[in-house]
Parts: sequence; structure tokens; C-alpha cells
Amino acid sequence: MSAPFAIAHPPSLAERLKDAGAAALVALILGIPLIGLTTQDQGGALVVLTRWPELLLFVVASALGRFCLRWAVDRVQAKRRHQAASAPTNRHGWLGKLAWLLLGVAVVLPLFFLEDRYVVDTATTVLIYVMLGWGLNVVVGLAGLLDLGYVAFYAVGAYTYAILATQFGWGFWEALPLAGLAAAAFGILLGWPTLRLRGDYLAIVTLGFGEIIRIVLVNWTELSGGPNGIASIPRPSFFGLPFKAGGDEESQTFASFFGLEFSPMHRIIFLYYLILVLALLTNLLVLRLRKLPVGRAWEALREDEIACKALGINVTNVKLSAFALGAMLGGFAGVFFAARQGFISPESFVFTESAIILAIVVLGGMGSQLGVVLAASVLVLLPEFGRNFSEYRMLAFGLAMILIMVWKPGGLLAARQPTLRLGVGAKETARD
Repeated sequence: MSAPFAIAHPPSLAERLKDAGAAALVALILGIPLIGLTTQDQGGALVVLTRWPELLLFVVASALGRFCLRWAVDRVQAKRRHQAASAPTNRHGWLGKLAWLLLGVAVVLPLFFLEDRYVVDTATTVLIYVMLGWGLNVVVGLAGLLDLGYVAFYAVGAYTYAILATQFGWGFWEALPLAGLAAAAFGILLGWPTLRLRGDYLAIVTLGFGEIIRIVLVNWTELSGGPNGIASIPRPSFFGLPFKAGGDEESQTFASFFGLEFSPMHRIIFLYYLILVLALLTNLLVLRLRKLPVGRAWEALREDEIACKALGINVTNVKLSAFALGAMLGGFAGVFFAARQGFISPESFVFTESAIILAIVVLGGMGSQLGVVLAASVLVLLPEFGRNFSEYRMLAFGLAMILIMVWKPGGLLAARQPTLRLGVGAKETARD
């Protein structure tokens, strides 16, 4: 007996009209109290007036909008199915070219904007979120563990550097590895009690962890400065050469050592290239780990945890390693954030930051390194472009998010594929 199957076909005109009619009915129900009826003060008495023409216009617009949206979505889906069936393309080829192109743009970008601090600062912010996205991608995209409290590790790294630098006189490079280890320790601290949790329950626990860290920072005034935060955090220097004016033979600065005229842009550009190097090292580390047994175990855990246990994989160690590595990368980003800003407070590490980082991973396509770059660029640059329309900026932001989810439900670059595949010889051996 043959198994029943269904062939996907575009909806007919009657089905689309029926869908538009349903939308019109919903619009009518909602529109009667909101648009059709209104009150007016007439001589001290409140009179109910009707606005039926406006209501009719709203209902017609809703039906037409629904009809056009459904038609456009069906066209895109049909085109996507046709391309997938008739002309499979080699994605890795153009994705590799796109990655090299973006890297080239990132390297030369400050050279074209030497005097434009806004552009370099914005690009630096994009790179911070790229690094955070790559860190969270290990936990969410590769290991499949939903983490809503990632900003906590970002805060641990930032506060560790701030405390070491302001109270113990540590430098940026001295504090960087210790801050990463501190964040990794907190990652293990979070991962250990959540080993038995999955899905929504794990998300709730991680969300609570993020809030606990923020509340501790707010109330532990002796250590963190409380709501006032920590100010006067030292900025990183160029191999011991500070970025400041003046300088002589005994106390040289960056400008005096290289014989340049002092400019505040030197420090801005140096910070840009510093976070670029840190982000690239993060990418290389993650790409390398994905090909090692631990990386393959992350992906196996993401696909089927029960199968992993059946195969003898130590799920506990796999989860803890993903939490620890992701937290460490978040801690590194926090150190850079504190060094760049020179001031941190608990207000910089609220849940909104976790939501944005998670949105970057999801929109980029969970597991895709290049997708994280594109999504971080979109989510950081979109609000910047909307500064002239500040009243409608969040509306435009939300609309863009909805459109991306409609056109690209799997993310901008969905790459939920295994990093390694069996070769021809291995397949033949397995078949035998």
C-alpha cells in the first residue's frame, strides 16, 4: 500500500478571497469600537457618534492588504520551491566570497572614514554584537540550548575588568584572560543546575540568572558601585603607548612615538581594529572547535539529546563546555565594552541586550557564523538609520523584524547542517 502524500500547490483565487474575507471580518469586529464609534462633548453631554465611512475604508484596506500579502508570500514560496527543485546552487561558493568581501570591507573601512567618528563608532558597535552573537551561537545555534540570560556573562566580563583596573591597577591585556575565565566559571555555574532542563524551562532559568546578576550589581554597592556604576575605567594602550596629547622621550605617547600629530581618532580606530581582531579570533576558534569531537557533539546534542546518550556521549560535559565557551566569549566582549566606554553601570546589561543578541542569532540563522554578521549589521544599523524618525523608529524596527521572519523564517542564512559529513569511502563502508 502506497503511503499517502500531499503535493504543495498555490492557493486558488477563491481561497485567497476567503482568506481576505476573514481578515475583513476581524477588521470589522475590531474596528467598530475603535474606529466606527467615537464620543464627543456637546454642551456638557457626552454623545456617541458614528464614523461608518472611515470604518468601511479600514475594512476594505485590511482585506486588500491581506490579499496582497498572501499573494506576495505565496509567490516567494513558490519561487523558492522551484529554485530548490530545479537549480540547486552551491551556497558555500558564494557564501565564502561574501565572507571575504565583508572582511575586506571591515579592514579598510576606517581608512575611508578617518575623520568620521560616528561611522567608526557604529562599526565598532556592530563588531561588539557580532562577537556576542558568535558567543551565543555556540550555546543556541550549535548546542541547541536556549539561553535568555547571556547578557549576564557580558556583565561579568565588563565588571571583572572594571574592578581589576580601577581597584588593583591591572591593564587591559592582563585582565582580559582573567575576565574570560570568570565569565566561563559563571557559565559552568549556570549550566550545572540546568543540565536536566530543556526548551522553555531552560529559557526561564537562564532568564532568571541574567536578572539575578543585574540585581546583584545594583545592590552590591561596595563592589560594583550600585546604580552609579564604575567610572574612570582605563582605556587600552598600544603596547604601552597611551593615546593622549603631549609626550616626551621619557613618557612617550602613541602620537609622539610615531611622529604623528595627536588626534582623538587614533584611539577610536585602534579600538575598532582591536575588536575586529578579537572577533576574528573568536570566529576562528569556533570554526575550529566545530570540526573537533566537542563541536560535533554540540551539533549531535542539538539534533537529538536522547540519541547522544544512547551513543555514549557525555551530555553533561557537552552542555557545560558549550555554556563555558559561550560565556567566556561574552566575557571577552564585556571587557572590550568596559574599556571602550570607560564607564559601566547595571543599566548597560538589561534583558533587552539578551533579547537583541538572541535575535541576532535567530535572524542570522542558528549555527551560521556569517548569518550572525549580517543580522548584527541589520539590527544595529537599522535603528541608526531611523534616528531622524525617532518617533517611528521602534515601529520600523518591529516591521522589519516581521518582514524578515516572513521572507526568511529560517534566518538570513539558515545553515542548520552538520559541519562534517561522511566521505564516499565511509559511506560505502557503512553501507556494507
